[in-house]
Amino acid sequence: MSGQPNLVEPDRIPEWLRRVAASEPTDSTGTNPILARYASADPNARKAAVLVLVGGDLQSAPDGPGGLPLDADVLLTQRASTMRQHRGQVAFPGGGADPEDGSPVATALREAEEETGLDPAGVEPIAIWPGIYVPPSRFDVTPVVAYWRSPSPVSVVDPAEAERVVRVPVRTLIDPGNRFVVRHPLGYRGPAFMVDGMLVWGFTGGILAGLLAICGWETEWDHHDVRDLETALEAAGMADSLVVPPELDSPSLRGDRSGTAKDRGTRR
Repeated sequence: MSGQPNLVEPDRIPEWLRRVAASEPTDSTGTNPILARYASADPNARKAAVLVLVGGDLQSAPDGPGGLPLDADVLLTQRASTMRQHRGQVAFPGGGADPEDGSPVATALREAEEETGLDPAGVEPIAIWPGIYVPPSRFDVTPVVAYWRSPSPVSVVDPAEAERVVRVPVRTLIDPGNRFVVRHPLGYRGPAFMVDGMLVWGFTGGILAGLLAICGWETEWDHHDVRDLETALEAAGMADSLVVPPELDSPSLRGDRSGTAKDRGTRR
């Protein structure tokens, strides 16, 4: 993938992250339908990108699965509970593409900076995964995986859009006690994580599960543990975030401004 624009050379990627640059995400348990939603030929699909930002020590940990360092983490946001759509849901930083972006990498970095205040200069994109189509919103979402070589302070920039910006430890995500499958009332089933008082599911949960699998970080977990989504959300204090139909659950992209008083013309 080093031949792709905007990506760093392979020799700059920490060894424990190199599988991301060499392969596409995988569904190791047959429980991750998100990875099968590849972008359609919809000519009216709206382009978007999310930043899957992984931080951690440059050196692999000998005792970590796949060399995973003890301090490895992933940047997530939780949408504001006051939003009409996507309220309280957990997502990667990201949003709709602007005409001047020029690439998914540019979109992901710009949106992440606007949303969390991170300094893009410390971020090194390492892989561009295939786009995932979200039918109801007609978004073609490209996950951009990056290494956070020089982390900068991050926080909520606009409380109308997000109430939390969190660096979630990867070792918390791979803990079998924090992993299960959720079942939506309309039939959707997919991987989920209960971390830091948040239920991570849908698009975000699917991308995280694919990341853990491809990197060899995941440990054995009970993928037969299927829980009703409503119950899981209530346990996390997120009952108000349930959205029907399930395809609308995530990604809660900033390009869809129907949930706030702002529009594209008044953004930062």
